[in-house]
This record gives sequence, structure tokens and C-alpha cells, in this order.
Amino acid sequence: MRVICCNDYEEMSRKAAAVIVGQLTVNCGSVLGLATGSTPIGLYQELIDAYNRRAVDFSECVTFNLDEYREIEPSDRNSYHSFMENNFFGRINVRPGNTHMPDGLAPADEACARYEEAIERARGIDIQVLGIGNNGHIGFNEPAADFPVKTHVVELAEETRKANARFFSSLDAVPKSAITMGIGTIMKSRLIILLANGAGKAEILRRALCGPVTPEVPASILRFHNNVLAVVDREASSLL
Repeated sequence: MRVICCNDYEEMSRKAAAVIVGQLTVNCGSVLGLATGSTPIGLYQELIDAYNRRAVDFSECVTFNLDEYREIEPSDRNSYHSFMENNFFGRINVRPGNTHMPDGLAPADEACARYEEAIERARGIDIQVLGIGNNGHIGFNEPAADFPVKTHVVELAEETRKANARFFSSLDAVPKSAITMGIGTIMKSRLIILLANGAGKAEILRRALCGPVTPEVPASILRFHNNVLAVVDREASSLL
């Protein structure tokens, strides 16, 4: 694992974006695994800026998002479909047919199997972007007794729901389950970019990068991957 310590969130976002722009310059048909939440918003803005400068072309790339809430309409303003459209897809030239999101409305087994098959047909993910939750979750893979392998439905931890409640009208409005890529699916990615910023992520980042590898800290499994780039700001890296 390589760790790049940046001065601030803006530099973290620029560094991560530069890696993705470089990948698309070499292979415009690359497969990108994307994340939601507040952490990657700066990355997406940097990529949008690069697109507006004509420094990158998204027309041939393929994307797969990590997760989506269960039983929430794609048109709902709090769905990850809407998040990606508003913060990224709707502002670049990616082809709608090339973007993929888990189906939170379909029967669980069918939705999970279909998503895994779509990733396999795309020959896997070239770059997977990850954030890290306050409890160490990646995607919506919560602390558990083992590392889930494939795309699956997960009951969201109360800590995760509370962290996401700022996007909803209340905690009660936050869905209690989601569909997410499994750890095994994530680990098949050829490059993983782990983003972390802010003092609130310092302790969990220390546990993930320096503590025991355990499913109780899902992000710790990334240390067994042979090509991880952790791009973090000064505050998040303060305990490393």
C-alpha cells in the first residue's frame, strides 16, 4: 500500500483525480468503480473541471457504483442514483448505458447476481474509489464476523445510518438496508484508491492501516491487496 499525505481536502481530491485522468488517457475504455458520500465530491469536481478543459474524455469509460439503498426509488433525491447524476454523471459526457448502479428495488438475490455478472462481463474494475466509514466500512460492508465476498444486501449499522442522516429529513427516513459490492468484488479491482479526510477519520484510518486485519474493521483487508493507493489529508493521517 502506498500512502500519499496531502495538506488538505483540495489537494487530496486533485491527487486522486490525476490518477483517474491518467488511467483514462492510457485507456479511454477503462472501468471505474465509484463511491458516494461527501468524501469523493471534491474528486468528482476535479474530474468535471478536467473534462471542461478537455483534458479527459469519459465517453468510452464504464462505471460501477459500490452501493445503493434498498427500497428507494432512483429518482428520490437521496438515492445514490440521484447523487451520481447531480454530482458527476450529469456534468460529463459519460454514456448513460455505460453507468451501472445496484438495483435497490429488484428482488435481492436477482439484483446481486445481475450486478456481479455485469462486472464480470466488463472484465472487472480497473480503478475502484473507496471512502472509509467511521466504523471502517467500505462500500456498505459493515463490521461483521467475516468478509462478505460478493454483492449482497446488508443491514446498515446504526452508526452508519446516523452518519448519513444529515442527507435525510430525519434518522427515521434513512433506509435500514442497502445493496453493496462485497469485499471480494472490491478486492478484484486492479487499483484501489482509498480516500480519507478530516480528524474524524484519523482513528479508524490508523486501525485500518496499522491494526489487525479483521472483518471488524472491513477496510483493514485492503492491506492484502497488491495495489492500493491511500490518498489522505493531514488531519486524517495524524495518527499514522
